[in-house]
Amino acid sequence: MNSRLRLLLILVVVAIILYFVIAQPDQAAATVRGILSALGDAIDQIIRFFKGLTA
Repeated sequence: MNSRLRLLLILVVVAIILYFVIAQPDQAAATVRGILSALGDAIDQIIRFFKGLTA
């Protein structure tokens, strides 16, 4: 991928995220909380899996 195209795509994504945060901060916060919760659950399941292997 061309470096200019990659930079343009990154700038567009950042602009969309900033717009979302500024226009709807409550929904943006809820989205981030949901993402972090899902990541935490996934990490917890991975830890349980490896503990199950060693038990």
